[in-house]
Amino acid sequence: MKTYTVDRIRNVGLFSHGGAGKTSLSEAGLFASGAINRLGRVDDGNTISDWDPDEIKRNMSISTSVIPVEWDDHKINFIDAPGYADFVGEMLSAMRVCDAALILMDASAGVEVGTEQAWRFAAKHRRPRAMLINKMDRENANFDNSLQQAQEMFGDMIVPIYVPIGAEKEFRGIIDLLENKAYGFPEDQNGQYPEIEIPDEMRDQVEQYRTELVERICEADEELTLRYLEDEEITTAELRAAMRHAFSNGTLVPVMAGAATSCRGTRMILDAIVSCFPPPSPEEAMDAKGEMMSVDPDPNDPTVALVFKTVADPFVGKISYFRVFSGVVKSDSHLHNVQANEDERIGQLHVMRGKEQIAVGEINAGDIGAVTKLDSAVTGHSLCDPRHLYTLEEIDFPDPAHHAAVFPHTKGDLDKMGTSIQRLIEEDPTLRVWRDPDTHETIVAGLGESHVQIALQRMARKFGVNVDIDLPKIPYRETVTTPVKGVEYKHKKQTGGHGQYGHVYLDIEPCDEAEFVFEETIVGGAVPKNFIPAVEKGLREALDSGILAGYPVMNVKATLTDGSYHSVDSSEMAFKIAAQQAFRKGVAEANPTLMEPVMKMRITVPEAYMGDVMSDLNGKRGQVQGMDPRSSGFTTIEAFAPAAEIQRYSSDLRSISQGRGYFSVEFSHYAAVPPHMTDSVIEAAKVREAAHV
Repeated sequence: MKTYTVDRIRNVGLFSHGGAGKTSLSEAGLFASGAINRLGRVDDGNTISDWDPDEIKRNMSISTSVIPVEWDDHKINFIDAPGYADFVGEMLSAMRVCDAALILMDASAGVEVGTEQAWRFAAKHRRPRAMLINKMDRENANFDNSLQQAQEMFGDMIVPIYVPIGAEKEFRGIIDLLENKAYGFPEDQNGQYPEIEIPDEMRDQVEQYRTELVERICEADEELTLRYLEDEEITTAELRAAMRHAFSNGTLVPVMAGAATSCRGTRMILDAIVSCFPPPSPEEAMDAKGEMMSVDPDPNDPTVALVFKTVADPFVGKISYFRVFSGVVKSDSHLHNVQANEDERIGQLHVMRGKEQIAVGEINAGDIGAVTKLDSAVTGHSLCDPRHLYTLEEIDFPDPAHHAAVFPHTKGDLDKMGTSIQRLIEEDPTLRVWRDPDTHETIVAGLGESHVQIALQRMARKFGVNVDIDLPKIPYRETVTTPVKGVEYKHKKQTGGHGQYGHVYLDIEPCDEAEFVFEETIVGGAVPKNFIPAVEKGLREALDSGILAGYPVMNVKATLTDGSYHSVDSSEMAFKIAAQQAFRKGVAEANPTLMEPVMKMRITVPEAYMGDVMSDLNGKRGQVQGMDPRSSGFTTIEAFAPAAEIQRYSSDLRSISQGRGYFSVEFSHYAAVPPHMTDSVIEAAKVREAAHV
């Protein structure tokens, strides 16, 4: 594959709701350009983009693919991102390295949840946006309805540049509004769409669409606005140049039409990308002094690149996808990893086309490539010339929303589980893993239940490690509610020779200021000073297991007030045991109760779903603390809810809000378990304990 200059590179992110045809569009681009001679289909599992076995099995994208298409002496890097909410991390990676976002809509479905999400992320990342109303050959396809929905949802800057002729089985051509010409299907012998007459019944509508387009283009250019108002002639070339400028500035969102699965309209879409979409532009980066600088996509400048995707391949090793923002990356060279502060040897470079690795000698500024076996680089790391250290903005991934406890299926799986999960995390930064110190479970967290399940299935397929999945245990606590004084325990044991003797009196009381407080008020040496640390140690060990259900004890103060000792038989061990038994006895008398973790939640949903969300929170024993309306029509609800009630909240919220809501959650505090629920928690703990015996 030839090397292209910056002005001939187009990095286009493909975003949409799941199933709108992103993968089919990239496949159609390859077919139209002659890179492949057979048009694959997602349903058949033979597309270039969806090559992963998990994607073929599910007929959907679950990871980002890069599909380079050579067209009209330009290189279009299609960055095909998944459309399902559980894989939004892949979408954010694609959004970070694209120069424009092409948002696809299903012509029969209109604006969907994924459409809104893609629009929102593109706006946040300040990416120029274009839209493709795809699947015009599908039953119930309606271009006008889809366009109207998009304009009502996102604004009147959305205007068509291509209008379809017919729909469903009658989808037979496209009208270029700027050229005011119609083109029919199929292609002629030269691979071009033959020009046809604009249907008489569409002329008025086409004229209306064209007027709206020209007005929107001219609004972005003062000179053109004056000429338009004075009815001066404006050439098509001038309009096209102004449209490119308005698109890049975000003041115009061009809308196209097509049917990717049958490759109808693909050539005109590729033409529009080449002529209207922006080439790579300067990027902000922080230099070695901590100052922000502009990095230009110039091959003669120092090299700066960003790793935006990592693939853990069991045979090849780690594959790192990167975009070059400045300079040139060459095979068999060295770059500096700024975040890891290490040198990275750059081996053979590749241009990725799905899973195919096309060897190249260099990756030019603005282009996208891949390299294997980098030592320390992970997603989000900056690679640069060692003499010119620049740090690019990393990818802002969302926090996990669903947690699962994982257990090795066999002992053999236990030995490999840790390293295999770590390789998964390198591949997918939206996954997290840790060992819960309270429940002693390995927790894997992701963006949704499907996200975690698919990741662990992928681990089994790639690395041969099988695990069982369950909801994590809730880390309940126990505490006391009333003070008790003078709790006595005497540990006395005679076994021949030296015996054991330890005798203590404890006061036990609640303590909200700390997890545990120990004090002693011994007078007259009733308990020798050298045994008091053993008493405290025994008490701290006793905290690990409460008397109700075996959960750790918290928020308690214990005061050693009195005791006695034996000059020969007393020992640290004897006083430690005496303290433990006295503590358990005292806790039992101090009206112990169960405590549960309460989480702080921030739930953002469209206003239309507010009532349903609030009702659901009430059913989950949630306590709404406040609401923050936003100008976008969304409202953020702040609430507290018990951890036990929201373990599947990612799925619940998706169902309630039809996928439009999102949330964050963090630990807040512990609160008493309601009395009517205490018995069931205790019983569950006893059942679990019996299962481990």
